[in-house]
Amino acid sequence: QVQLVESGGGLVQAGGSLRLSCAASGRTFSSYLYAMGWFRQAPGKEREFVATINWSGTSTYYADSAKGRFTISRDNTKNTVYLQMNSLKPEDTAVYYCAADRGGGGSVIKDYDYWGQGTQVTVSS
Repeated sequence: QVQLVESGGGLVQAGGSLRLSCAASGRTFSSYLYAMGWFRQAPGKEREFVATINWSGTSTYYADSAKGRFTISRDNTKNTVYLQMNSLKPEDTAVYYCAADRGGGGSVIKDYDYWGQGTQVTVSS
């Protein structure tokens, strides 16, 4: 079993920054086997893709809404993936989830095998 725990969410003013972290653990978990992704879900909306990173950290992919403002990274020695979010906008307000994919990662929710419980990000105008 794999456990994912997000942290770093909070309340920030528009234009500000936050850094989310996702710590992975579990008897069978190895960072080198999993692509990781960040998703978000705003109230009344479906969960949507934000960013993904391959197992080695050499390949990343972003939703258009995240390009140029968000950066996904990972530290496999710590089994942790990060999402640096800059120039935040009120429309970024959502619960942010990290997820692990035994395959190649990507933007498709159903491809991910494990999910965290989420961390709330609120951006005030």
